[in-house]
Amino acid sequence: MGKNVPLEGPALEFVRGEFARYYRSARVDPPLRFGRREFAAFPFARETMMRRHAAFRTTEEFRRFLTEEVPRHVYYSSAYYRQPDLAKMAEKGWLGADLIFDLDADHLKHAESLDYPGQLALVKRRFQELLEEFLFGDFGIDPDQTTLVFSGGRGYHVHVHDPRYLELTSAERREIVDYILGVGVDPQSAVAEEVSGGPGAISGEGGELPPAGSPPRRLAARRFQMLVDPASPGWPGRVSRSFLELVARWEALGATATARELGEGGNLAPEEASRIARRIVKDAGRIRAQRTLEAFRGRAPQSVLEAALSRAVVEVQGETDAPVTTDIHRLIRLPRSLHGGSGLVVRPLTWETLDDFDPLRDAVPDVDPAAPVPVVPTVTVRYPFGPGTIATRAGEPIELPPPAAVFLLLRGEAEWPTSPAGPG
Repeated sequence: MGKNVPLEGPALEFVRGEFARYYRSARVDPPLRFGRREFAAFPFARETMMRRHAAFRTTEEFRRFLTEEVPRHVYYSSAYYRQPDLAKMAEKGWLGADLIFDLDADHLKHAESLDYPGQLALVKRRFQELLEEFLFGDFGIDPDQTTLVFSGGRGYHVHVHDPRYLELTSAERREIVDYILGVGVDPQSAVAEEVSGGPGAISGEGGELPPAGSPPRRLAARRFQMLVDPASPGWPGRVSRSFLELVARWEALGATATARELGEGGNLAPEEASRIARRIVKDAGRIRAQRTLEAFRGRAPQSVLEAALSRAVVEVQGETDAPVTTDIHRLIRLPRSLHGGSGLVVRPLTWETLDDFDPLRDAVPDVDPAAPVPVVPTVTVRYPFGPGTIATRAGEPIELPPPAAVFLLLRGEAEWPTSPAGPG
């Protein structure tokens, strides 16, 4: 749920006033079948008690709630209920729930080393992969049966409205999550065994010619391994593509660096790692062109192959917040509301608009311009925000458009001036 930086005094009055200004001017539409949904909100106050079990019968009633309450965070249920305003879950009468996926920078590998704009860029790439590879790809979900949403913070949500998914149990939704996360995937599914030679095959077939003047001779059957077609559906094709990318990277690194990586597991002596690395790098072009795994023949190289395939699985594992997807009573942030930790709009998107979407430009509240507001950053800040860039050192007062000032105050990266210079 919302992570609140405490606000008080003039800062609280200013930020709440900006939220009120947004909700008076913005057209915030209720979600699909909103009369069957539960709504919840955190108030704009120092306490963090959530108001739950609200329900609305009309769009006017819903919008009046936003303008009168001016909540800091607004949520609604992914579930549909017969009586959504009852306080006990068992009495609400569960009718089904949208299938929800939540991808946040908190859950991503390597995100902790990035600044906020970098995290936003990374999570959008991962979100696009989740959609293209899994939801629209493997599961065949129609994009028109989904709602894509920038969370207003550091992530994205996808709401699947396809009726085939509405009545799935929590356990069934867990199976979907496990598939995306690659739980139980067998790396060997990307390997096919082929046979050459054998009964009826003679030298001269398959490109093997006997010496001049020699009679044709029968060839013994030979089994060899190769990767499945990278265009194959599901995990076999995904692992095959990832493995070929790994081989290409090893080729670019060269034998010395590749040997170092192969030896990191501790199962190979340096001499053996070097020998295998030279063989792989030398054969990399043929591996990628023909998908052959001949360079991995033999017991020790086979163990390297298995380790590399396992690594390829890890590289293409999907990412999503499992508890969000499996919870059939989940509260999810309301599209077009303001995020109480950033002041950015929880912006609905489509598959077509996602690629060009820039949260620090396109999720800035669209309100009538107001006079710049003075704030004092508590840390050095630099954000490509809206039409320009916020850039200043800690302790240096700066005047900003109200949405940018709200953003820094809510993130705890600025304070209200102690002098009478600030409005209110």
